[in-house]
This record gives sequence, C-alpha cells and structure tokens, in this order.
Amino acid sequence: MFEFLFKYPLSIYRQGTFIFLAGWPLWLMGLGILAAAGVLGFLIWRQTSGSARMGVVRQGSVWILQTALAALLFFLLWHPALSVSALKPQQNIVAVVIDDSTSMTTNDENSTRKEAAEKVLNGGLLKALQEKFQVRLYKMSDHAERIDKLEQLTAGATATHIGESLKQVAADASSLPIGAMILLSDGADNTGGVDLETLSEIRRQRIPVHTIGLGRETMSHDVEISNVDVAARALPESRLGATVSFHQHGYTGQKAKIILKEGSKVVASQDVTLKAEGTEQVETVLFNAGDAGVKTLEAAIEPFPNEENARNNRVTRLVNVDPRKPRILYLEGEPRWEFKFLKRAVEDDKTLDVASILRTAPNKLYRQGVCRPGDTAHPQVNGKCNEMEDGFPSKIEDLFAFDGLIFGSVDAPYLTKNQQDMVKQFVDRRGGGVLFLGGKDSLSDGGWAKSAAADILPTTLPDRKNTYSFVGADVELTPAGQDSLITRIEEDPAKNVERWKKLPYIRTFQDPGDPKLGAVVLANFVPHEGGGVKRPLLVTMNYGRGRSAIFATGGSWRWQMLQPLADMSHEMFYRQLLRWVVGDTPRHITGSTPKSLLADESHVKLRAEVRDKTYLPASDAIVEAHITGEGAQQETVNMVPEPLEQGVYGADWTAPQAGSYIVEVVAKRGTEEIGRDTFTFRREDGIAENFHVEQNRELLEKLSAETGGSYYKPADAQKLGKDINYSQAGITVRETRDLWDMPAIFLLFLGIRAGEWLLRRRWGVI
Repeated sequence: MFEFLFKYPLSIYRQGTFIFLAGWPLWLMGLGILAAAGVLGFLIWRQTSGSARMGVVRQGSVWILQTALAALLFFLLWHPALSVSALKPQQNIVAVVIDDSTSMTTNDENSTRKEAAEKVLNGGLLKALQEKFQVRLYKMSDHAERIDKLEQLTAGATATHIGESLKQVAADASSLPIGAMILLSDGADNTGGVDLETLSEIRRQRIPVHTIGLGRETMSHDVEISNVDVAARALPESRLGATVSFHQHGYTGQKAKIILKEGSKVVASQDVTLKAEGTEQVETVLFNAGDAGVKTLEAAIEPFPNEENARNNRVTRLVNVDPRKPRILYLEGEPRWEFKFLKRAVEDDKTLDVASILRTAPNKLYRQGVCRPGDTAHPQVNGKCNEMEDGFPSKIEDLFAFDGLIFGSVDAPYLTKNQQDMVKQFVDRRGGGVLFLGGKDSLSDGGWAKSAAADILPTTLPDRKNTYSFVGADVELTPAGQDSLITRIEEDPAKNVERWKKLPYIRTFQDPGDPKLGAVVLANFVPHEGGGVKRPLLVTMNYGRGRSAIFATGGSWRWQMLQPLADMSHEMFYRQLLRWVVGDTPRHITGSTPKSLLADESHVKLRAEVRDKTYLPASDAIVEAHITGEGAQQETVNMVPEPLEQGVYGADWTAPQAGSYIVEVVAKRGTEEIGRDTFTFRREDGIAENFHVEQNRELLEKLSAETGGSYYKPADAQKLGKDINYSQAGITVRETRDLWDMPAIFLLFLGIRAGEWLLRRRWGVI
C-alpha cells in the first residue's frame, strides 16, 4: 500500500534525501504561498460578506482549504524529488549470510527452517540478485564461512554468533565493494545479541543489513527452562534452593514435575501447576548439598508427550560443596537458657565450629571451643593457641580469624570503642556475619544504639531503655520468611507456615525498632496481649561485604523444652540461621568465573579477589591459577591485576575440550602464602542451540534498523530484489526520483476539492 501511494518503497525514503529540482529559492515558494493566501482570503470575503449562510468560521474553513490547494500547487512547481545513492549494477557484491546452526532443523509448518531459507533464495531472490550484482554466499555458525552453493548447508553447527559472523563479512568490505548484506536466520544468537562494537563497525562502513526472519515467533507446544539459579558454593549437608525459571506454550493449567539429579541420583522433585502461556514462572526446589565435593546438578522438567522440543527442558549447574569448617565466636553476657540451648542445637552439626565466651561474673570468663595448649580439636589462630585468654579479641587479625559472630545478652560498653569498630569492620571489610540476640542487656538496653557498630544493625534501635519484656507471643512468618531457607523447617511451603504457627509461644521479646532500608523481616512477634500489634522478630540485612541479623528474643529455648524430644524444629532453625551467618563469608582469596557453565563456547574469564591478613585489598601479590581438566590435564595461568579494581586479578583462558575443570588459585607475597581457593566450571558442547528456538524477531528488526536495512518475512522477501539497489556502501551513483506524480498527491488534490465541495453543499452555498 505504501509503495502504491508514494510510488517508491519505504526503504528509499529512509535512505534518500528530499530535494527540489526547480532550482528556485525556497523563500520564493513561501512568499508565493503567502500572496496566494492573501488574494484568496480577499476574494472569499468579497464574495460571501453579504451572505447570511457564510459566517466567519465557514469563510475561514473555505480559505484554509483553498490556501492548502495553492500551497500544493506551489510545491509541485518546485519539482520535488528524492536523491538516493544506488548501487552500480555488476560492480558491487551482495553478501548472503545463511544460518547453518542446528536450530535451522526445527520444523515449522511442514518444513524446516533450512528448507524455508532455500525456498526463499531459489524462489527468485537469488536469481534477481545475480542479475544485478556479484553474490557471495556464507554459512553462519560461531563464525562465517564462504560457500559456493546452497547444497553445502548442513544445519549442523552447534552455536550461532551473529555478531562475530557479520563482523567477519564486514571485514571483507575493506578490500571488496560489498554493497549490502542479507541475513537469513531465526535470530537465535547464543551470545545474547549483537554487540555495539559490531553494529558500530557495520554502520561505519554504511553496509545495510537486510534480515529475513525464519521460523515461528511462538512455539505451540513447548516448555523451556530459561534459568536455574543455585548457590555456587555451599557448606556440607546444607539445605539449598534451586530456583528454576521457565515458561511454556500450550500447557496452561496442566501439572509438570521438576526433577533435580546428581548424576543418575534424584535428589529432589516437585510437582507444579503451569501458569499462563508465555508467563515466566519461578519455582524453588529444595535439596541437600550432601558431602563435600563438586556436584554436577541437573534441573529438568519432565517432557510432555507432544512437546515439540524436549531438549530445552534440562539445564546443568555446578555446586562446590566446600569442606571448610567455619568458626563462629559467641559472646554471652550471662548464663541463661538461650545460651545453653543454642549451643546444644548446633553441637551435632559437624560443619559449624562455635567458640564461646560466657561472662559468669564481672571479672570471670568461661571459654568453650577454643584452642588450648596441646589441643588438637581446635586449630591455632594466627600461630597462637592460648586463644582469647583476655576475652573478646582486641586485635583485628584475631577477630578476623572467625567467620561469624553472635552477641547474646551483652552490653556494648563491655567492648572498647576499638573493639566495637572492629565488629563493624568485621562485617563491612571482612565480609563476615553477625547475629544479635535479644536479652536484658542487648540491643537498646545494652547501649548498642550509640555504639560504633550501630550502622551494621538491620534496624534503627529505639532511643529508650526497658525494651526487653516478658510477654507471651506467637511467631508469624512474613511473605519473605515463607520463602527464606533460614526459616524453612518443613519442605512444603504451606506446611512450613503451619508448623511455625504450632510452635510453642515465646515468653520474652525485645523491641528491635524499625527495619532499615534494605533490611528484610522474616518473622514477626504477635503478642497475646495489647491488641496483638505485630513487631519484627527476625530481621536480616546485607552490609558492605557481609551481613547481619537480629533475633529479638531470649526465649526460643521453649521450642525445644516444650516439644517432644525427637522434634528438631529448634535445631534446624538455629543451624540454618548460623549457616546463613557464615555461609558467604569470604576467605583471604576468593576465586570465581562469570559463567560456571560454558555452553558451546570455550573462552573463560578467571577472577580472584585477594586480601591480606587484615582483609585489605592486596595489589602486590603474585597470583597463579592451577587448572585441572578432564584426564588430569594440568595447566598454570598467571593472573594479572585488574587496573580499575584494587586487589582483583584476572586472566583469560580457553577450555580445550568439553568437561569439568577445577581451578585452584594461589596468592603469595614473596615466599609467604596469603591464601588459596578452589572453584569449578564446566564446558558443554551441543546444547546452546536447544534453547530459544523461537524466531527472535526483535533482534533481527533491531539489527536491520540500526544498519539502514529492512526486516522481511519469507513471503515478502522477493521485494528485496528491488529494495537492495539503494545503499551508501560499495560503488554507488546518485540518482533522482520524481515525486510530483505520486498517487498520494493526486488523491490529496481531489480530497481538498471534494472537501470544499461537500462543505459548500452542506451549507447551501454552491
């Protein structure tokens, strides 16, 4: 329709420049239009001034229509045209790039996408191009490869890198007159899209990329996992959650099963009801991390019998179950039941090592779980074994030897100003976790609101005393608490909520104040008296590199005392809470990679963050990565400092083959070792093309729009034979295209005259 009205395709208007061929100045056109408007206005006023049927509004309407007609005539007298750059016939090359990945074997409407591409080219487009230009054929995978004929297409490539392939073709333009590119693809790019560098390079050479989109934009019957989020590291026997994100088409309201496997062993499964089509659905499946070691976890959704693509129903993730035993220092200000039952709750957890300092009298301390001379059960701390003889550590390196801290009913002034600041740095700089418990000398009643460590608290403490009270209350999970692993006593979310409601009520509560911005309330205190106004009971917050929590009661021991001996609710809660406190505490060196799974790619970026004994960035270290691959192949890579990040080192490496790789990063200063860390990644081939098999029309349209090309459906692709003539790349010549004889102008002329006639007829003044 556009070409019928305006004589030429829209692409010519996009690339062309509007000009007037008459050569007369534009101000003269404007002057002529103004003069015509004045004369017409005078004539209309003179002819109709005595008519009762022609008021001012009607006179104005007629004047506007007649002036518009005069302006149109002046416009045509100036001879409007388009100046467009056209490719010279037989002197330019058109590059035809055809997707050759396995996604092109997807069957759409009784033919594969490969067959659809061949049909478009053999249906007249290729012949039309060859009549005017030299045509170069390329097949595209993770790179572009020149081919001589369409029969060389196999649709067997395991990856699609559109940006890299087009960059290769564009590089030929430096020595060849490439006038345009035509890309036939479903747009399923495995790198996440075409990068800005590639687009800039194509735009710089003014090469238009015309895209022909192949395949359906929506599958009729398919379930696809889009992501699986699971912790890369965990402590042994930890409860973890695999967050599975997926969407579906054709199965709304039906039941599906999510299965987690480690090898052939099913570690967890969960039935879910599928939501509306195209909606991103997120489900969390809980599982046990098991013993120490690298776990290859597969998350899968059982395929439906008529599912079109079952290969996108499974995703692999790696979990490094760390054998370390994090240490927690528990400082308690007085003997009390909460201290006893907390220690008892975690004493059988072989993953946690809790050292405690109990103040039994003003000048008397009782230490447990600390290193003593001749003690082999607890490690030396910074080469010393008479650990914490004088109480809470006064040196930062001694405090930073721990991974987490617990403060019971102990007042802030018990610690010196320097020790309070060390607690703040423990969270902010060290990256450790701190748990504050309620008590008669805790929080506001203990002066923590005015301490140097007040910033790390997840709430703004009340500016008053006597916040600790003896009152019966139930515990109620918030929506965030219902989803949190800290408070997950029962596997089933609904049963877990009910389980918390049935716990024995607590008898003590301390008002923690209002949560700070960014803090998360996991559980509320619901008192039996005073109208049942809810107050935060369990609050968590991230601060700096670490995290903090408040559990505002000293009476959770009732959950153990008033329930059957076999009930593990109290133990599970505290074990999970303390694992959260220390689970993400970093060591002196932390190794990582942005992608733990390389899907049909080999390049991996290694990263290491190095900190000294006081956990300040160490920018003068010597850092090496020792990589062990399949078949015990080993390689050492030197890591270099990142220029914009203190204490961060990086290296690029190429995984030579598929399989799992273990990386041990070692950092030294001279001959002294700072620390070491181990992480893993895995390369898998032949899986990237299983996902996102729908046509990515958005990417193809953006690519063509950004480069001056156009997007076509296969049914419209034959128009390319004409549209491709106009380009600013290659060898071109300027051409002019007349616009005065466009059907749109003729219709506009008729419309103006018809409009005036209809108005006059309606008014009775014809």
